[in-house]
Amino acid sequence: IDKLLAAARTSGAQAVHPGYGFLSENAAFAQAVIDAGLVWVGPAPTAMWAMAEKSRARQRMAAAGVPVLPGYDGDDQRPEALRAAALRTGFPLMVKASAGGGGRGMRLVLDERMLDAAITSAASEAQAAFGDARLLLERALPNARHVEIQVFADRYGRAVHLGERDCSMQRRHQKILEEAPAPGIARRVIERIGERCVAACKKIGYRGAGTFEFLYENGEFFFIEMNTRVQVEHPVTELVTGIDIVQMQIRIAAGEKLPFTQRNIQMRGHAVECRINAEDPYKFTPSPGRITMWHPPGGPGVRVDSHAYTNYYVPPNYDSMIGKIIVHGDTRDQALARMRIALSETVIEGIQTNIPLHRELMVDAKFIEGGTSIHYLEGWLGQHKR
Repeated sequence: IDKLLAAARTSGAQAVHPGYGFLSENAAFAQAVIDAGLVWVGPAPTAMWAMAEKSRARQRMAAAGVPVLPGYDGDDQRPEALRAAALRTGFPLMVKASAGGGGRGMRLVLDERMLDAAITSAASEAQAAFGDARLLLERALPNARHVEIQVFADRYGRAVHLGERDCSMQRRHQKILEEAPAPGIARRVIERIGERCVAACKKIGYRGAGTFEFLYENGEFFFIEMNTRVQVEHPVTELVTGIDIVQMQIRIAAGEKLPFTQRNIQMRGHAVECRINAEDPYKFTPSPGRITMWHPPGGPGVRVDSHAYTNYYVPPNYDSMIGKIIVHGDTRDQALARMRIALSETVIEGIQTNIPLHRELMVDAKFIEGGTSIHYLEGWLGQHKR
């Protein structure tokens, strides 16, 4: 934090944009930026504190009328208290770290025999990753999809939602690709949950961009967490709404009012994003090293977000994502066709990437049909072992 603030002062910057990694959801960093006399391009630290800890966020969302899963989010963290709460909730069950995210400190518990070991290992991982061993429990949904709602609010009490994204293609709770809108979910259902998210933003005094993440099953949404930052997958929402989310973050931070109302926001066409990672496409082992050839795709409806280039060295120290390929089409079929072509045009040499996996998923019958669950990819990988 000190080094970033020093860099901001040295450069003469007036504001700090937190991006979507490391310190982006750190309320202490946000407060330090404000205390240094700089503008924080994000929500108020108080709102970040309110949503950072999953148990507290869950309680606040339930109070705001946002549906939550049956479970336990209490302060009593004794193993016997967690065990009793788990038995009341029932199985299958998710044991989750109350702090942090990224899939760490999460365990799926299928029956009582797995419970004690899951609680112990999840708490240990949460303590190591986040310095906080507290856990919450939630009923697991066997066929759930991961659908999230993008929201925006200004400091004058106005808030809107920008529709949904389907992020169900995951491995170990890590998203692989995302799309908007979510296939097979009626607009009236999205509008209904979107209105609840907007109401929750107003209730907690939220400002800027944020994302409400839900599990969706059998026509119902269940809140899992809120991300108080811009998402990796924000480009798909930008392409279907025509709204530049990062530009809007800066404008809201500068004190402007939201320039549109809910009725002004319309979803046009379909967008898909593939995360390009420096890793083995099937074993997912990291593949750092020098990129000897970087040739991204182009053409109508194709967007590439990346910092990589020929001769760029991918370090082993950070997240493996080196870029995103995003496409837009008038229909989902057209968007998928464009993504197939874009992936076929992409050349990255010198390191391994997960592009071969994306190419296979783009022709997978179940994915093309739409509506696969968060468990689909791991099952698919089990059937397509290399």
